[in-house]
Amino acid sequence: MSPSSSLPSPSEMLDLTGQVVLVTGAGGGIGGGIVGRLVAAGATVMAHTQSSSVDHLVDGAGTPVASVHADLTTPGGPQQVIDAATTTFGRLDGLINNAGIQPVVPFAELSDDDWQSMIDVNLTAAHRLTQRAAVAMNTTGDGGSVVHISSIEGRHPTPVHGHYATSKAALVMHAKAAALSYGPDGIRINAVSPGLIDRPGLTQQWPEGVERWEQAAPLGRLGTPEDIGDACVFLCSALARWITGVDLAVDGGVLTNATW
Repeated sequence: MSPSSSLPSPSEMLDLTGQVVLVTGAGGGIGGGIVGRLVAAGATVMAHTQSSSVDHLVDGAGTPVASVHADLTTPGGPQQVIDAATTTFGRLDGLINNAGIQPVVPFAELSDDDWQSMIDVNLTAAHRLTQRAAVAMNTTGDGGSVVHISSIEGRHPTPVHGHYATSKAALVMHAKAAALSYGPDGIRINAVSPGLIDRPGLTQQWPEGVERWEQAAPLGRLGTPEDIGDACVFLCSALARWITGVDLAVDGGVLTNATW
């Protein structure tokens, strides 16, 4: 009998029943999509926002969803949300570092405060959360999965998103470095880099950009929050059991073009 013959089926390995996953920035479009797809896969979810309501994610969910509010840029914020997950559900198996900001400021006009705010939210908070999540995951001895939500702008910056692109490139390297450190504990750390994700009003606000994107992407459409959620489900599942330190572009193939 070959080793693979005793493996569970792919559908069983995508079943996240019994896993507790913390999602930061759950109040936004991508965060909501991630929560929804994790719940659909059977996961129990702790949904973090800084202040907004996630009642629309909690009501009617097939598996338990709880919420926690915290400012992740404060030294105690990351521990607060980790504690909320472990106190409420008794364990932590997954962390999706989705919280982030994307202000539009040209490099030449960036203030020190603009720069620091970007690094604090998009990079430092994810670092602190990863450290503290690893401690919580180690208490069960079952390992776990951490997913950083980066961006394809971490590979190809745009003119008014220089500090954002820098933070996202650093986040990808953080995933690789953390994967090296935490692999011996059975904790896998990966990044997902979305392309342009649709949201209400985007086509009206930026019609020429949406048209350019759709022409440049081989799959011919914008992404959806659920596309990113499904990538997170995969990386948290047993199907990704030998995958760590990877940056998965979820962009409809747009990076295959020389420019978009």
